[in-house]
Amino acid sequence: MLTIVVTIYGARLGRNEEDQLFLADSSSAEKLEQDAIAARVGKLQPLKRAVLTLAGAMTVIVLAYYILDAIRQFK
Repeated sequence: MLTIVVTIYGARLGRNEEDQLFLADSSSAEKLEQDAIAARVGKLQPLKRAVLTLAGAMTVIVLAYYILDAIRQFK
């Protein structure tokens, strides 16, 4: 559930982000806006990695529990 929430939040933060180069100084306001969006999305990346790592670890723990339980039942 937490993974879904973080993913949706990241998608909403980055929905206005555009992939373009700003070569002229006339578009400096747009460049600043895009830099701000990229900074916010960048700050979210460590949280995304932590949540995915936690989800992966919990999956391994649950699988190990069920495998050990199955082994114990067949002894």
